[in-house]
Amino acid sequence: MDAIARFFEFDKSDTDLRTEVVGGATTFVTMAYIIAVNPAILAQATGQELFAELVSATCLSAAIATLLMAFSANYPFALAPGMGLNAFFTFSVVMGMGVRWDLALSVVLAAGLIFLVLSLIRVREVIMHAVPAGLKHATAAGIGLFIAFIGLKNAGVIVSNDATLVAMGNLHTGPAALALVGLVGTAVLMSRRIRGAILIGILGVTGLAIVTGVSEAPSAILGTPVWPEHLFGKALENLEVAFDPALITVVFAFLFVDLFDTMGTLVGLSQRSGFLDQQGKLPRAKRALISDSLGTVVGAVFGSSPVTTYIESASGISEGARTGLASVVVAILFLVALLFTPLIEAIPVFATAPALIVVGVLMASSAIRVPWDEISEAVPAFLTILVMPLTFSIAHGVAAGIVMYPLIKRLSGKGGDVHILIDVLAVVFIARYLFLAP
Repeated sequence: MDAIARFFEFDKSDTDLRTEVVGGATTFVTMAYIIAVNPAILAQATGQELFAELVSATCLSAAIATLLMAFSANYPFALAPGMGLNAFFTFSVVMGMGVRWDLALSVVLAAGLIFLVLSLIRVREVIMHAVPAGLKHATAAGIGLFIAFIGLKNAGVIVSNDATLVAMGNLHTGPAALALVGLVGTAVLMSRRIRGAILIGILGVTGLAIVTGVSEAPSAILGTPVWPEHLFGKALENLEVAFDPALITVVFAFLFVDLFDTMGTLVGLSQRSGFLDQQGKLPRAKRALISDSLGTVVGAVFGSSPVTTYIESASGISEGARTGLASVVVAILFLVALLFTPLIEAIPVFATAPALIVVGVLMASSAIRVPWDEISEAVPAFLTILVMPLTFSIAHGVAAGIVMYPLIKRLSGKGGDVHILIDVLAVVFIARYLFLAP
């Protein structure tokens, strides 16, 4: 025990073993919903027959990435495949663009490797300062609307319509009705600040679906973990394809969202836990970013969409967690979760809809930080938010904002607000849409 305390520097962080274990367990409970949600989304790209392997890919990538954070940066931050990015992977890249899922994994790997290089050579600071704050907040809000839209679609609450594009679905069906019940229940639990509210909501809807005969009961609760044999290493087989001109913008979209989601989460968690120094900087930030980027690389190799730091880590921090030992606890629990794969397989896709909608609500709240009273800021931000759900693509939303921002700013005589890097990115996006197939 003394060796653990010395390694994780308990004295310096004014913590102890019990506090870190409780903090880690709390973080896991609040983010464990991803074990069911991520495979449910990715299976729509890879095929339902790979669901069990996707559970393993999710848990293994989360565990390894979180351990990297624990031992490299010694922060109580947990990582797992990111919400929004998994939806972008499935619905935009694979189903929307027609890219094979194994090639899409290569794109994720390329984005992770670029993120790693940027973290190593400290270019990330330049990029962070170049992109205006309004577009960063708009990107988060747009992703929130995007995944909430997917949640409503998966539940059958929203359906396609030839005349109006989308329409209200049949709310009398079991999946739609149960998803709405789950949404209300999850929101109530979250309002009452119940730990693990999203996970409870998923399990609650699943239980109701089984009891009412809408879905089948699991064949077993526990089972032997499944190695992701059809997923592992696929990203390495066609890595060169990721740099095809038609896919460069997709690589950038993964990179862009992962980079700013990570930075925003790290800063938010650091402010809440008191990790920032007197200059407002996060000590060992480079190690934390490297751990995050390596997490995406590892996730891609195992067969998952990008891995990122989870804001749910704040729940463990609120319980007193201050060191990497809490992250070790989270990683161990992700590995234990592999034993419950048969139970996870029994969770119907509509049971994860409330989770998608609620997480979408939380992400959409970033819109309040957009400077709406300045039209040269508001229009690019609004288009970023609007285009993502309407085109079913994070990449198109990012492109819309980055193209419109310098155009409006410079034509309005406010070119001083525009970093040269944004001009370069705008030109790249314009060329992509002019000369390459949409």
